[in-house]
Amino acid sequence: MNISIFGLGYVGCVSLGCLARNGHQVVGVDVSETKVAQINAGLPTIIEKEIDTIIREEHAAGRISATTDYLSAIRGTAISIIAVGTPSGPNGHLNLDYIFNVAEKFGDALKEKEGFHIIALRSTVLPGTNEKFASIVAQHSGKKANEDFAVVSNPEFLREGTAVHDYHHPPLTLIGSAHTEAAEQVASLYRHLPAEVIITDLKVAELMKYVNNTFHALKVSFANEIGNICSSLSIDSHKVMEIFCMDKVLNISPYYFKPGFAYGGSCLPKDLKGLQTLAHDQYVRTPLIESIDVTNQLQITRAVSMIQATGKRNLGFMGLSFKAGTDDLRNSPAVTLIETLLGKGYTITIYDSNVSLSKLTGTNKEYIDRHIPHLSRLLTQDLQELAGVSEVLVVNNKETDYIDFLEQLESDHHVIDMVRLPEAIRQKKNYQGINW
Repeated sequence: MNISIFGLGYVGCVSLGCLARNGHQVVGVDVSETKVAQINAGLPTIIEKEIDTIIREEHAAGRISATTDYLSAIRGTAISIIAVGTPSGPNGHLNLDYIFNVAEKFGDALKEKEGFHIIALRSTVLPGTNEKFASIVAQHSGKKANEDFAVVSNPEFLREGTAVHDYHHPPLTLIGSAHTEAAEQVASLYRHLPAEVIITDLKVAELMKYVNNTFHALKVSFANEIGNICSSLSIDSHKVMEIFCMDKVLNISPYYFKPGFAYGGSCLPKDLKGLQTLAHDQYVRTPLIESIDVTNQLQITRAVSMIQATGKRNLGFMGLSFKAGTDDLRNSPAVTLIETLLGKGYTITIYDSNVSLSKLTGTNKEYIDRHIPHLSRLLTQDLQELAGVSEVLVVNNKETDYIDFLEQLESDHHVIDMVRLPEAIRQKKNYQGINW
């Protein structure tokens, strides 16, 4: 396949060499005559393991060239990959001038080109950039997006120092597109690699690089804060984190990575506070760990705001315990939410299939007596009664009986969903999810 790559920096140079090595005819495009001359001399534009050999060999084989002539590059290729820089400004916003300048050039080139052209953005861009890029191309070319050309998102996940290895051994290949055939054409460039190709929505693909790298930064900072606590106690921090990483069921796994309501229960809040106290007693600053419960409280505040926005005063809560399948009310975020709303004058009715007032003893009873002394007045044993007296149904647990009831409910109740209910419920009128 004939491919043009715009931008001969880090990502562009690696993509140029690796695509050529896979048998494609690739031309690099850059405004820098120096970079163009380097590629045309069989030399890489970056210092990176293996790339010098790849560029030299593929140039000698006639599969690599470079030019400053964007018109000929676009008109002579079927797919164009955009790998120009998107530097951060002083306020944190990306400078997308290079990206949108390239979009104008594509508009000029496609104005006279026959046939469908695919543009894949590899540059790190914010959600919405691909759509704006396509609108600029359409404006300058007079052609229609997803009819005469398509813009897809194809973010890269390369690390400096191991970029060639990462290109050939990706964790996954991600493509965002609103055009199925264009997505499949770009996917065909990577199908031979030992990783799943995932095709998704444009904005999802655009956001993923930021999510990935922010989490990587989070991991480094978390490990360092744990290391600082360990050092203050003369504990081997590497041994601690080595054992931490051995747990592939909860620690290094998809578990807990489900956006939704706040955490609660008897373990997470207590042990988090315990670690924070330990660090404080050792005079170790842990701002990341200290911020965890702050974020948790903000999620409860978010839920309050969503409920207030409905303008309704009669609320029905489906689920009181901190998670499905238990009657444990200790540190339940639903309890905190109900406390807050009672203080604001809302009328509240509660149904929880796992909580029966007559069975509440010991710790649970003490917790209720302290936090919601009027629980006996708020509880109902009948979902129909709950719906009958409520204008808004707030779903805190994903219990089967709640789901069955809501799927059959024919009224226009407002539904505030904290647990991501099934699609049939999410499509109902007046439905709102806390994070989706």
